[in-house]
Amino acid sequence: MFKDWAVQYNKIYETESEFNHRFAIFQNNLRRIDALNALKSSATFAVNHIADLTHEEFKQKYLSPFPMKRDPSAPVAPMVPEEKLKALPDSFDWRKHGAVTGVKDQAACGSCWAFSTVGNVEAVWALSGHKLTGLSEQNLVDCDKVCDQDNNCDSGCEGGLMGNAFQYIIQNKGIDSENSYPYEGVDDTCKFNSQNVGAKISNWTMLPQDEMQMQAWVANHGPLSIAVDAELWQFYFGGIFDFPWCGSQLDHGVLIVGYGHQENILLRDTPYWLIKNSWSSSWGESGYIKLERNENLCAVNQYACTAIA
Repeated sequence: MFKDWAVQYNKIYETESEFNHRFAIFQNNLRRIDALNALKSSATFAVNHIADLTHEEFKQKYLSPFPMKRDPSAPVAPMVPEEKLKALPDSFDWRKHGAVTGVKDQAACGSCWAFSTVGNVEAVWALSGHKLTGLSEQNLVDCDKVCDQDNNCDSGCEGGLMGNAFQYIIQNKGIDSENSYPYEGVDDTCKFNSQNVGAKISNWTMLPQDEMQMQAWVANHGPLSIAVDAELWQFYFGGIFDFPWCGSQLDHGVLIVGYGHQENILLRDTPYWLIKNSWSSSWGESGYIKLERNENLCAVNQYACTAIA
């Protein structure tokens, strides 16, 4: 099984000892996956392209090295009145409205913040009347060094914050297109070129820490950048992730592109967020996860923000 998996994902191990080491990790991860699937959950778990990483390696390579804390000085969008919340549609998916690019792959670089930012700006740009344009995460990784008031600074593969990245794009008068500045997955020298700007924004805002307010924004305005606790997401394969013990340590930036509801294994109608991840389309539901909604699962309401055209 391990050999077939290695061929499927083009894994090459230089030495026999490395092969044996990764095989032992793979075996241990199979046991973890079996244990997760034995729990009463609507989610299913399976091997994927990162099944040869220990849990610690996964955290080091794919999650933020520092807690993604909300800047208390950041602007916050006004609350939507209760009567308008009651009129929101039951489901919405911005992929069906030309506002979401394909799933991307951050690789073994802690640049999730850049992918979350770019996914949001791509949508904001498209929904303000422009052509949907792939934008450059590498531009942010290489060039963005903005810090918030607590001195949390954007640091390429060593982590960053979406709020800082929005601020960089505003100060920089735009972000380059993905075609002109492709992703490398490593820290490199800044090669921003103002001739290759693919989108601009004028401002940004945080959202109230309330999932109904977030739902209203998604339904009325577009996708949201969010931070979550993704420590238990390594082997997610499908279904609604509804683990009540998902943590509250914000360590991963992703993009809410919609929401909906469906029956879970207990035949209970479960509301969920539709979230675009940046671990390639080999992960989850073709690169997406459905996360139970209205329970603040994985601290989903703690750091929601968006650019403004």
